[in-house]
Amino acid sequence: MKLHIVPARTGVDWVRQGIQVYAKQPLALTALFFTTMAAMKLLSVVPLLGPIIALTLLPAATLVMMEAAAETSLGRIPTPALILNAFRTGRQRLGALAVLGAIYAALFLVIIGIASLADGGEFARVYFGAAPLTQEIAESSGFMLATWIVMALYAPLSMLFWHAPGLVHWHNVPPVKALFFSIVAVLKNIRAFTLYSVVWFAVFLAAGVIVSLVVTLLAIAGLGNSVVAALMIASVLVLVTMFFTSIVFTFRDNFEPPQRPAQADEQLTE
Repeated sequence: MKLHIVPARTGVDWVRQGIQVYAKQPLALTALFFTTMAAMKLLSVVPLLGPIIALTLLPAATLVMMEAAAETSLGRIPTPALILNAFRTGRQRLGALAVLGAIYAALFLVIIGIASLADGGEFARVYFGAAPLTQEIAESSGFMLATWIVMALYAPLSMLFWHAPGLVHWHNVPPVKALFFSIVAVLKNIRAFTLYSVVWFAVFLAAGVIVSLVVTLLAIAGLGNSVVAALMIASVLVLVTMFFTSIVFTFRDNFEPPQRPAQADEQLTE
């Protein structure tokens, strides 16, 4: 496995490739992302263990979208059956992915615990659905500080896990090594990832402006709040799906393609 150092402009290519692949199968990719997130949301409703299980599954959910984008780039329709078939890589890799998920959940809970020191656990209660997010809570200094702490600590967590699911799944790298290689790859290509983040921020911002204008026009036309709400939810769903679709291209350009399994090699090289 060899790490590639890519030019900064590659970050723009990752965004473009993600949008282009999404445009090939927008309904299938959006439905797959929505189904995955809905399943995790349902799990999080289960008392006590539900939210932890949902956190544990997040690396696998990211890998599902990477697989879906790879399949779409090959001209295939990313059906759930096709994606599940890609996960039949043996108990060892599935076990490693489960360990990776457990590490992610543990580290995220540590971040929430650190943030709780700033607001007495208010952010944690809101995040896990134990308390509603009221205006009073949102404007409190403790809650705002906790939010900034979570955002600041989540950045290195994201770098640790950015490539880790793909390394475990396609390269059969042990979970801890996958985390190390992931953060090294991101830091080595930090210019490309910075540009990647900036471009995605610009895309989200531009889309937000356009949707706001459309919503305003719909409100003036007298359409119901349900139509406006549906449009806003749909736009967010499309944007987030496109973002997750682009992740596989960052992985493909950062690492040499694996030799086995052959299916993964085909997906990452074409």
